Amino acid sequence: MTLAVRDLAVQFGGVAALGGVSFEVRPGTITSVIGPNGSGKTTAFNAITGYLRPTRGAITYDGASLAGLRPSAIARRGVVRTFQKTSVFPTLSVADNVMIGLHLSGTAGVVAVLLGRRRLGEEERRLAAEADALVELVGLGHRRGEVASGLPYGEQRLVELAVALAARPRLLLLDEPGAGMTGAEKATVSALIRTIRGRGITVLLVEHDMRMVMGISDTVVVLHHGRVIAEGPPAAIQAHPEVIRAYLGATGERA
Repeated sequence: MTLAVRDLAVQFGGVAALGGVSFEVRPGTITSVIGPNGSGKTTAFNAITGYLRPTRGAITYDGASLAGLRPSAIARRGVVRTFQKTSVFPTLSVADNVMIGLHLSGTAGVVAVLLGRRRLGEEERRLAAEADALVELVGLGHRRGEVASGLPYGEQRLVELAVALAARPRLLLLDEPGAGMTGAEKATVSALIRTIRGRGITVLLVEHDMRMVMGISDTVVVLHHGRVIAEGPPAAIQAHPEVIRAYLGATGERA
């Protein structure tokens, strides 16, 4: 199930945030989109997931167009995203945050969870078990009963990732998953992203940390001034002269 972006353009007034971007994300891979600040990375994410309407171009997933669909409709097709800033339910426990995500695809209803009127039937037990499994997957089993807002920032990001996984994505878009994390936390997230790919979920991420990008990506897409200047495996991207000038050379980071 390939994500195909073709000649994607987004304009804000007279300013072109994206000027005809094309790339593919192949099934079962980890693809990273990198580039200097203002190069169009998050704009591309927002267009793919329905938060921005493209000026022109095509976005298809599994052969079907995503253009014009609401974010909720795109998520129902299996294309799920996270955001740069944490978006957890701060007053709920870690486990209940994940239950909220699961109830969006269940029949018991999210309102029942928020009001505490949970059905104790077979579906509820199944969802509770699935929530526990996701909490364990992201390494927060010891935190399952704690209020999400009381967790350190890095662990709140893991809660958000578990909630995204609760939506049962086939394609998971991660917007700067390592932002604000320590080196050890980034290593944990990198390992988790590999595990997610190993579970059959395709991953597309935007990330500034070059060590993380080069360590986990199958393919790297480089944006500069709203256009793709390079695409390929990490080793080729690191050696690409235009990339070095536009990004790696500017930051001085060579993973």
